[in-house]
Amino acid sequence: MKFVLTVACPTTRGIVAAISGYLASQGCYIIDSSQFDDLENGLFFMRISFLSEEGSDRPELAEGFAPIADKFSMTFDIHDAEERMKVVLMVSRFGHCLNDLLYRWRIGALPIDIVAVVSNHLDYQKLVVNHDIPFFHVPVTKANKPDAEARLLQIVQDTKADLVVLARYMQVLSDALCREMSGRIINIHHSFLPSFKGANPYKQAYERGVKLIGATAHYVTADLDEGPIIEQDVARITHAQSAEDYVSIGRDVESQVLARAIHAHIHHRIFINGNRTVVFPASPGSYASERMG
Repeated sequence: MKFVLTVACPTTRGIVAAISGYLASQGCYIIDSSQFDDLENGLFFMRISFLSEEGSDRPELAEGFAPIADKFSMTFDIHDAEERMKVVLMVSRFGHCLNDLLYRWRIGALPIDIVAVVSNHLDYQKLVVNHDIPFFHVPVTKANKPDAEARLLQIVQDTKADLVVLARYMQVLSDALCREMSGRIINIHHSFLPSFKGANPYKQAYERGVKLIGATAHYVTADLDEGPIIEQDVARITHAQSAEDYVSIGRDVESQVLARAIHAHIHHRIFINGNRTVVFPASPGSYASERMG
């Protein structure tokens, strides 16, 4: 069986030796290991992929690891690498990210279980239903917003969702909901903020003649669009391109960045470190196995 061990703790000597020694003593073989020392804040982060060659299961391994975790004041988890995360997608009227995620999910490039799609509009109901995925229409107005959020939270609980993805969902979530699902909501937006706020940011960027446009995927917090950043990318623009070109190129970048952020999250490669994140890259040769789950 294949597992992923994630560890965060204060920096000190002996952490790696203790972890690797324990895994070896349990008949485990380490496939991949990544670590990072945040020396400024005195924090250590580590992710290890390993095989249990003698049949130890996850509860047994976690119970045996607990004394080491106590010794080093660790926060840790052991994940079954074959277990797919349950994901709820949310969308409004821009469907490029939704379409991209559905395609990646369908071909196995994004090994998740999409347990529901929630929207405040009906534009993509047929698309979602045709993929045999439950679709929930939850309209949002100023008057019913608390009830709408309660309905959303109920859907998350009923589906036992591990992650919520705002695939261009154009409603601001309440502080209470953000706190309730801290570290479990990923959002995507264009990277013009705060330079071009409000409506038509791509048109504003075109009028200012920007030469780079991009996208940012981040965890959702109570501070609008200021959560810990997971993934970013940019595309170069020339004077010969129109505002419509900006939109088209921007949508492509948004789709790719969001997919990469989700991929990192579902494979336990992200650690939230205050207002930032530690994101371990997929090691050479491991992406294919991660991709196929």
